[in-house]
This record gives sequence, C-alpha cells and structure tokens, in this order.
Amino acid sequence: MKSIEEHQESEFPFPVPNYRFNQKNEMFKRNIWDEKNQDLLKSFSEVKYQSKVGYRKIDYAFRNASWALEWRYGMGNARSNFGLYEWEGVPERIRPYVETGDLVKESPEGMSLTIKKVARFYGASLVGICRVHPNWVYSHEFNVLTRETYPIEIPEGCNHAIAMAIEMDYEAIRSSPTGVSAGATGLGYSKMAFVANMVATFIRGLGYRAVPAGNDTALSIPLAMAAGIGEGSRMGLLMTERFGPRVRLCKVFTDLPLQVDSYRPFGVTEFCKTCKKCAIHCPSQAIPHGGMTTEGPTISNQSGILKWYVDGEKCYSFWARNRMDCANCIRVCPYNKAPGIVHDAVRILIRKTKLFNPFFNWMDSLLGYDRPISAKRFWNDV
Repeated sequence: MKSIEEHQESEFPFPVPNYRFNQKNEMFKRNIWDEKNQDLLKSFSEVKYQSKVGYRKIDYAFRNASWALEWRYGMGNARSNFGLYEWEGVPERIRPYVETGDLVKESPEGMSLTIKKVARFYGASLVGICRVHPNWVYSHEFNVLTRETYPIEIPEGCNHAIAMAIEMDYEAIRSSPTGVSAGATGLGYSKMAFVANMVATFIRGLGYRAVPAGNDTALSIPLAMAAGIGEGSRMGLLMTERFGPRVRLCKVFTDLPLQVDSYRPFGVTEFCKTCKKCAIHCPSQAIPHGGMTTEGPTISNQSGILKWYVDGEKCYSFWARNRMDCANCIRVCPYNKAPGIVHDAVRILIRKTKLFNPFFNWMDSLLGYDRPISAKRFWNDV
C-alpha cells in the first residue's frame, strides 16, 4: 500500500488535504446534531404553503415526489451501506449467475470502455474512472437514522472509483429557488441511487466487488475531478464542461481492474476569477467574492488546500428562510447552458484562452441568462 505522499505525488495532479473529513461535520449532518442549527432545521422542515407559483402545495408535492426513490430506497443521505447503496448482495433472481466464482477477464482498457457504456446506458450523463486517494474517504460516517458516528472504511482492494454525473433539468433549475428547481435536484438524487445500484450490480455479476455511493462514504467532487469529468469552482460544486454545475454525483468503488482517466481542466479557475456571478447572486452571500484561501469559514469545510470555500451555515440559513432548496448559484453560472453551437464554441474559447472571459461574462448578463424565470413557465409549458 502506497503512503499518502506517494499517492499524491505520483497519481493526483491537484492537492489533496492531509486528513480525512468526518461526515458528522458536513452541513446537512450538522443540522441533525448541532444544537445551534436546530431552529434552522425546524424552519426548513416547516410546511407553509403560499399562493405564489413555486411554493404552492402542488410545488411541494412535485419536489417531494422527485425525492421518493432516494428517500425510500436509496437512503444515501441517511447512511452508508444501506438501501440501494448497499455494499454487498444482488437480487435473488441473478444470484446464481454471480456465485459461480468465475471472474470475467478483459483488459483494463477494454473493461473501462464497457463500464462507461453500461453506466451511460443506465442513465449516467458523464462517466470517468480514477484511483481512490485515502483522504477522499470519510474518516467517520454519521448515521442519520441512529444519530451515531463511527469509523468507515471501504473494502480493501476497492481502489478504483467510477465517478458518474447525472444532469439536472435546465429549464427547471432556471426557476430557482422554487419547488420546481428543487424537483430537478430531487430527481437527480433519485437517479443517482438508481444508476449507482445498477452499475454496482453489473460489476458484481462479473465476479468483482462493488460499493455504490451517493453523498455517503466519500467526497464526490475530488473523485469526479480525478476521473476527468470536471473541475472545482468558486461555488464549491463540480463544474463540468458540458453541463456546468448542473449535475448530481454518485460513484462506485470496485476492485475490478480498470484503466483510469486523467484530470482535465478546461479553464474554470480563470473564468471563476473574473465571473463572480454565483457570489453576487447568492441570497445569503455564502460564496466568497475574493481570492482562494486554504482555510474554510466553518467546521463543515475540509480546509488545508487552496481553493474557494463556501460558508454552509450561511447557505442553509437561506434555505431555512425560503423553506425550499436553493440552486441560484447553479442557475446564474454562465457554464449552466444547454449544449448548442454558440455555447459550445464559447466553452472551447474559454478552454484555450482567458482573454475573452470578461466579455463572455458581460454578454451572459446582457442576454439575461442570470435572471430567473417564473415557475409558471414550467407548469404552463405542456
């Protein structure tokens, strides 16, 4: 087993924190046990329907239904190794095919192509493969169901991760922060559980171990970066070249021999330095306007590397006041565009040079892409 230093120097092209993050301190987990957040959690959970489109009972029903698969069967936001994210086991009907003891033999290159094909077929929008750095796995899990904290380790030998991004609906996100945009988020989480479970089950059918995970078990963003499907951003979310930050992430850890992808930056850092739209339009001013730092503002940040840190406490305070999810940072991001000739051309130019970044940012505002659309547009477009 390589040391952390050997891992970082030889295999990872961007800095890795020198410690593992305790999931207990993640913002949504803190809302469960941290007494100072109890009023925020109570406020966010309190139902107060409004007559305004986006906050009516029909909008809440839409949001809640989109989460149904995750809340009832996925359970990735509740604990690890549970529900559709269970680490072992396959449905009874296909068990005879798995328990033969045979391993499918194929080159790592060929198997990686197969895995990507399968993941996209099951519903992944983007797929990449990387090696797993130990410090991307949580040091401890916080079990929402029992409110217990305990150490967590993925099975030994599962050193590869298949990182997958699930696109969220473009038009729905543009209505943030309403129940319509929240429905796009919930559907992303439900799809995460669906896709990760199927990819893991496929790998087990080949005779190998597979650990599906959503937001549980390990940090998704650095895994996705190492797998070549995105970069870090000012808003703290993964930025993909095709969908911007408009994705949800899941992963599968495995001991299946695979060829790994490479980190592939495409100009996000330089663009974020100029843009700042997410920070300007953040209702709670949780996103920094200034430069990168090495220390986050709260214990919900994994400090230690140079980047932009989002203040999760401020972010969630707006969720509580709004009594609804917020995706304003995603909505206003210039990378958040449906693929098309013009938008694709702009992405290519940003990748090649930072010279035109201020102009592209100005044009984005001039054309009104950073303005929300009414949730009525979603409901009336039938």
